[in-house]
Amino acid sequence: MKPKKIRFKPSLWSIEGGYRELLVTALPLIMSTSSWTIQQIVDRIFLTWHSPVAIAASMPAGVLNFCLMTFFLGTAGFVNTFVAQYHGAKLECRIGPILWQGIYVSLAGGALIMLTVPFAGAIFGALGHAPDVRKAEIIYYQIMCLGVLPPLISNVLSCFWSGRGETWPLFWANIAGTAVNVVLDYILIFGKFGFPEMGIEGAAIATVIAGFVTMMYYVVSLASKKYVKRYDIFGSIRIQPKLFGRLWKYGAPSGVQFFLDVMGWSVAILIIGRLGTDNLAASNIAFNINTVAFMPMIGFGIAVSILVGQYLGRNKPKVAERAVWLCFGLTFAYMGFVAILYFFFPYVFLSPFAHGSSAKETAAILATTAVLLKFIAVYSLFDTMNIVFLSALKGAGDTMYIMIMFGVAAVVLLIVPIYVMVVVFHMNLFAAWWIITIYIASLGLLFLARFLGGKWKSMRVIEPNLLPPGTCLPT
Repeated sequence: MKPKKIRFKPSLWSIEGGYRELLVTALPLIMSTSSWTIQQIVDRIFLTWHSPVAIAASMPAGVLNFCLMTFFLGTAGFVNTFVAQYHGAKLECRIGPILWQGIYVSLAGGALIMLTVPFAGAIFGALGHAPDVRKAEIIYYQIMCLGVLPPLISNVLSCFWSGRGETWPLFWANIAGTAVNVVLDYILIFGKFGFPEMGIEGAAIATVIAGFVTMMYYVVSLASKKYVKRYDIFGSIRIQPKLFGRLWKYGAPSGVQFFLDVMGWSVAILIIGRLGTDNLAASNIAFNINTVAFMPMIGFGIAVSILVGQYLGRNKPKVAERAVWLCFGLTFAYMGFVAILYFFFPYVFLSPFAHGSSAKETAAILATTAVLLKFIAVYSLFDTMNIVFLSALKGAGDTMYIMIMFGVAAVVLLIVPIYVMVVVFHMNLFAAWWIITIYIASLGLLFLARFLGGKWKSMRVIEPNLLPPGTCLPT
């Protein structure tokens, strides 16, 4: 009698959609998003060292520039889901054409944003800022708008690698851009190595050049022989109405959602600013601390979107669902640990802000920030649900639901309640932060409910695959 073979059940580490695949996809993305955060922090530190005017002007000018980009970043960036689903369905020859459709969206967006350059004086004049701040805002904004195409195009080209799960090139591209930005910031802001001291103008130029370096890294890498033929990179560069229409159908709601998200937070912060400088400073410090700690979540969110897209392309929704739940478990454990630190040990995060500052000036601000970190400790757990399940829905193409929920929630649960609490009833900062907590918790629960409903499992953004795997659809 032959001995019975023992079959071992594959572990959650090695199976499809398991921990190994999730981490291999997510870790380079986490490091990429972290490098972008480092770039922003270094920019702000250098501008703070240069002058109060420079740091004051960079924030409103930079936020306005980014707000104008959000719609096009979100719309064209949805190429990522197309690439993931095409890759999963083994329709690789459709990847090149969808990249070009995203590039055309980016070119159109860049052209529209550059048209605002002549109106910069009127825009910032309406804000009523001091003349020297207004002058610096105009300079920074105009340079950033004139250099808007490289980041918009990089946003699309990066989807070629991220959508296929090959995420290390994104890390190296972002590292190259960050390194160039940091070095040029130091040289151009302060006038080193024979260059004139350019202040905020130098910061903007450094950012634009760094964006160009990142874009060229992607362009040169994409022109490799191993990619050009296999993915039809240059075979179909024209606008393809049907394919462009599909990108617009699914991508535009994603772009609107991104815009509404940024605008909602911007309006909320402006309203909080009515509560005084110290309260606004405390809120800004709290948000900055949360941004640094939250960066790994963004990387995991992109990874979930990629894996969901790929496995739906392979018609394996159960594997996609497994990847989402495993990711949620990891990220919830991470944010749970961070939340404990926020709640019980806030000064672990606040001590760098106190270093080198007047204790008398910052004590009250940091004491308020310590309380705000308790709010973040609560809502960050719901924000984990927000990031993971929203990303899963995006990977499937459920962008219309996401857009509607963000639009309604931003107005009904964030902007209007904060305005009523702060402006109408003159309530304090903590009332505003209760509204923020309820807003984020509500979004997390809404996206969890949508995910559990399961409609996303039958969604596809790519054309119905009626052909054998690897067969090109007609262009």
